[in-house]
Amino acid sequence: MAIPVETFQLKPAAQGTLQARIQQMVAEGILSGRFRRGEKLPSSRGLASHLGVSRITVTLAYTELVANDYLSARGRSGYFVSDSAPEPPAFGSLAPRGDKIDWDAALTARPTRDGALGLVKPADWQRYRYPFIYGQTDPHLFDHANWRLCAMQALGQRDFAALAQDQFDRDDPELVDFLARHTLPRRGILAAPEEILITLGAQNALWIAAQLLARGRVAAVEDPCYPALRGLLRQAGADLRPVPVDEHGLPPQAIPPETRVIFTTPSHQCPTSATMPRTRREALLRRAAEMDALIVEDDYEFEMAFLRPPSPALKSLDEDGRVIHVGSFSKSLFPGLRLGYLVGSARFIAEARALRATILRHPPGHVQRTAAHFLRLGHHDALVARIGRALGERRRVMEAALARHGLDIAGRGAHGGSSFWMQAPDGVDTDDLAQRLAADSVLIEPGAPFFAGDAPPRRFYRLGYSSIPVERIDEGVARIAAALAPARAAS
Repeated sequence: MAIPVETFQLKPAAQGTLQARIQQMVAEGILSGRFRRGEKLPSSRGLASHLGVSRITVTLAYTELVANDYLSARGRSGYFVSDSAPEPPAFGSLAPRGDKIDWDAALTARPTRDGALGLVKPADWQRYRYPFIYGQTDPHLFDHANWRLCAMQALGQRDFAALAQDQFDRDDPELVDFLARHTLPRRGILAAPEEILITLGAQNALWIAAQLLARGRVAAVEDPCYPALRGLLRQAGADLRPVPVDEHGLPPQAIPPETRVIFTTPSHQCPTSATMPRTRREALLRRAAEMDALIVEDDYEFEMAFLRPPSPALKSLDEDGRVIHVGSFSKSLFPGLRLGYLVGSARFIAEARALRATILRHPPGHVQRTAAHFLRLGHHDALVARIGRALGERRRVMEAALARHGLDIAGRGAHGGSSFWMQAPDGVDTDDLAQRLAADSVLIEPGAPFFAGDAPPRRFYRLGYSSIPVERIDEGVARIAAALAPARAAS
């Protein structure tokens, strides 16, 4: 790989001759790790022209760097970073110098403070032997071969327009058509193309809904709930009203009467896994109508209903256009795909489309068309069935392990899902528990971030089973039980 000549800039305040300054510039690039072994430097003529110096000055600098084994000369090919050049220091590249800005005063928004990022998962989770973390994909279950074939098909000449053109604010018609004719009817939802918007995952869909519906308004959220949702709503300037959930999810009568928009996960409450029964869903719709409030339904894990068929979506019961439905392919395909959708009245979707266009125009056309092919050819349904069988087996093994080792389940999905909501003994702080378990190669998710308020309960935690091999589940649960043993004995 050639190092661009634009990378090289002489520092005006640097001391020494031009030759020495060029030598220092190249050596610093190598020592900082910016220039790597085997990379080609600009020609002496090209660098001289770029820097406005004589060619002999650059040639002498290069020659000295060759003598010091920073560079090597290869016949007529030019100069390269030497294979035996000094290694950059272990601490990595040097940080940018100088930052005198008062960022607390300069920033008009603080997403890190407001919790917009939600939960933080370790990037190296795969190195842990017992990763009970939620939402990660088991690579052994994914259909790599057919996804690759669909991606290649989307790269072909027939799909060139979907790949290369700026669609401005439009979505892939094949993907929208599949959602309208196949995916949504399975949730009991009938929607026209103008009532569907493709998003960059469910998070992007929730952000759009928050911006359009909750700015400056009272918004009710479940407590506990998806942590990033509270951050999105705070960024939108909403007046948050957390409503404690029970074993059936969000209680409609507990929603404050001044609420204008309600965010809920009726099919699979996050994180307790409670499923809202139909009678309560109907009561929630009546309550929203009484208050003239809108409802944003996050239907984030309906494909993982392997125990029994999923309940119809709340949107399927909506006769007023009051419900905005959010869906995602992150759980059934893979999180890195970042592909989701919004379903709502045409007027709402038109405004959502215009807002999306101001930020990112549309999700990448190639990604949309690849997903459309994967869905249309039946690979998605086959993948969901395979994942369902695998998760069903892992759930069975995990339930047995949790019972055998005496751990307390606080919530489990009636239809399936991929996690258990757990409760530790009194006095246990699961943040501390998670740190101790990580040292024993076990990953769990502390529950405190899911709760609103400055003093959330500390004893809850979540155990996911989507990414841990079935043969490691029992030993992983045993290690959690051993870490909790002193607290259980004292309680």
